[in-house]
Amino acid sequence: MDSFSSPSSTGSSSKFSPEDLMDQLKTQLAQAYAEEFLETVRGKCFDKCITKPGSSLSGSEDSCISRCVERYIEATGIVGRALFNQSR
Repeated sequence: MDSFSSPSSTGSSSKFSPEDLMDQLKTQLAQAYAEEFLETVRGKCFDKCITKPGSSLSGSEDSCISRCVERYIEATGIVGRALFNQSR
């Protein structure tokens, strides 16, 4: 049974509380966000930094990837803090 199904008719009387459902939803949203974030960073940084795909990264490609990911994480944090502060 998936996490959104109602209890089966086999006599199970356990039900999810609204708090349990909200916690589960928050967890699933956080996981989806993390997956999307990683895919976006991977795509953008790869396109920007990898000039000749091969079996290994050159020193400049490795350095570029590191800087790109760090900048993307920093920018995401700034935007997140701004949105959080704006909602207050």
